[in-house]
Amino acid sequence: METVRTVRKLRTALRSAKLSPVGFVPTMGALHKGHLSLVSNATESCPVVVVSIFVNPTQFNDRNDLKNYPRTPESDLDLLRGVMRERDIVFMPEDKEIYPEEDSRDFRFGNLDNVMEALHRPGHFNGVAQVVSRLFDIVKPDKAWFGQKDFQQLAVIRELVKQTGNKVEIIGNPIIREDDGLAMSSRNRLLDPELRAKAGIIYSALSDAAIMIMDNDIPAIREHVIKKIENAGGFSVEYYEIADDIELKPLHTKNEMERGKRYYGCIAVKAGNIRLIDNVELPVM
Repeated sequence: METVRTVRKLRTALRSAKLSPVGFVPTMGALHKGHLSLVSNATESCPVVVVSIFVNPTQFNDRNDLKNYPRTPESDLDLLRGVMRERDIVFMPEDKEIYPEEDSRDFRFGNLDNVMEALHRPGHFNGVAQVVSRLFDIVKPDKAWFGQKDFQQLAVIRELVKQTGNKVEIIGNPIIREDDGLAMSSRNRLLDPELRAKAGIIYSALSDAAIMIMDNDIPAIREHVIKKIENAGGFSVEYYEIADDIELKPLHTKNEMERGKRYYGCIAVKAGNIRLIDNVELPVM
């Protein structure tokens, strides 16, 4: 694989490859098996794949979160060498390559701007839209892979593609989990060891909800999920919502569920000072 750090060199490398379709996996580094599954799926579908590693400053509403976000460039490259081919490209730009000048664009995503993550991380998805649209302009991929752990982000990116008229195909990749069910995340390595040992409770509670929906309504399910997680100690649930995967409109009762749609239980949990998100699909009654 080739590692490049400038837009010019990336474009030169892609022109030299003369291969299509071009696959793309955008990441913020601190890679794990979840990221590698995205890259592996991309290499199976595309003769050349670009993986970007860039911690995007515009999507952090908390400056301390940006400062503390894990950065492991050398180990990231070591991991990528195990799944990428000689012709594939790793793009590791500095901020000035992505934002040669301040990005003042203001994106609007309707209901997606008013629920779950958007309520707790104001400005986050505008920053995501800025960097993803910029990366799409730079890489010009035919297909791009994103993890389904970032459930709302995936919906936002699909809406972004519609709004901008970009022809890139957006592909959601299943969540990759640790042995105890915890969704793999770069933030997991920041967890206090005691909380990490108990963090499987999040997936356990989400899985309970997928069973409870058969005989219980949403308020009872929400109460169970929150109590089970918070009773483990050290965890605080920011939200648990059941929503469809297109508009993400939270449901108040399971009678609102419609056949033909897919619904997910989505959660954000503070584990000490570390914020974790996850989701599990629910059956439609």
